Amino acid sequence: MMNLSSADTPSLVTRFRVFTHRFLVLTPEWYDAVLYGFAAVFALGASLFSHIPLYRQWGDLALGPYVAAALVAVGLARRARTREVMKGRVILAALVVLGATVVPMVCEISWRFSVTPQSLHVQPEVVVIERAADALAHGHDPYQAQVVNGHLEGAAQGLPAYESFFPYLPAMTIFGLPSATKVPRVLSDARLYFFLATLVCLALALRYGPGAPERKLKVMQVAIALPWAALTIATGGDDIPIVALLLVAMVLAQRRRPGWSGLVFGLACAMKFTAWPVALLALFAARNKENERKPLVMLMGIGAVGVPLVMGALWWNAGTFIANVIEFPLGLAGISSPAGSGLPGHLFVTAFPALRKVFVVVSALAGATVLVTYLRNRPPQDASAVCRVAGWSLTGAILLAPSTRIGYLIYPLNLFVWSWLLTEESSDQPTLGQQQH
Repeated sequence: MMNLSSADTPSLVTRFRVFTHRFLVLTPEWYDAVLYGFAAVFALGASLFSHIPLYRQWGDLALGPYVAAALVAVGLARRARTREVMKGRVILAALVVLGATVVPMVCEISWRFSVTPQSLHVQPEVVVIERAADALAHGHDPYQAQVVNGHLEGAAQGLPAYESFFPYLPAMTIFGLPSATKVPRVLSDARLYFFLATLVCLALALRYGPGAPERKLKVMQVAIALPWAALTIATGGDDIPIVALLLVAMVLAQRRRPGWSGLVFGLACAMKFTAWPVALLALFAARNKENERKPLVMLMGIGAVGVPLVMGALWWNAGTFIANVIEFPLGLAGISSPAGSGLPGHLFVTAFPALRKVFVVVSALAGATVLVTYLRNRPPQDASAVCRVAGWSLTGAILLAPSTRIGYLIYPLNLFVWSWLLTEESSDQPTLGQQQH
């Protein structure tokens, strides 16, 4: 039996630490390889096991780019031992976006207008937004559907009942307006404009936000390169541009531009309710250049954009507006929403449908009580803390919502990454909205 003297112990401890650091602590380059490898597994799973044809098609198209990216990332990680490879990692990330996001999106848009039925190549959200935008462009109320005495009025002909509803706020029609023009059909798909808006917002946020290149690269990967974003962009999810707008608003808040931040928040809030919790929490981070709290300035910016748009739609027809944007998403309109991932809230109301309304009220009150108590005891002081609190708040809301999609988790996922990005201050970064000299 081997005897270990006390003199040998430090050596063994040192060797163990070296081992764990080498094999358990990843360098940024190896982290890329792991991320792209995970993305390839995700794409393979979507290709083989998804029950949605559109997702399987994305998996088929994205698998190759992710596998290639993982292999190239391994090569870059090995090369990083002797030289700087950040430029190569950025180029690789851009190629991943091209191969796993842009190419599948372009293919799906092309197939949508050349293959029957169109529903095989587009998510319902795109069709719903385009139809609402077309109605608005022709002077009609984008909110048409409502259930009266158990009968659906304003139904969209030839579509499922749930596609008759427009469960978004009025500014979301911006992305569907090209479909109401005479542009070529392949240029009318709302997905193109979701993606273009996302790219513009992300570029602005990364250009003017704080943080080292390593952090900004991770933000870009999470926002548009990895599967939860790439799949959403290619198939038609409308949450990606909302996420990007919120990032711009948070960067402006971090740069102490409360008025400009409020204006961007207002636009996001006039598109979708999912932006509201982040915008309200951001009031805690509203400060001016002198570090004085200015929540009223930010609130005025939010109201300047959001209130006229939302109130205009409410004034047009309050009944249909409430039926579409409040009752239908909460499952209270009499028409079931297809949003129903197997999360705790949905599973509960599925098992006990008679308790649906009670569950919605109780969970909302409980969540609000927890959040208010936390904010009273530990109010967030900057944009980084706001992102962190908003991330946890949205995670809880998504898990407890009776009708939700697991894809909504892209909000807290991005918020947690932004919290990390915005932690790092940099006094020499240019300020968005401020003239450069």
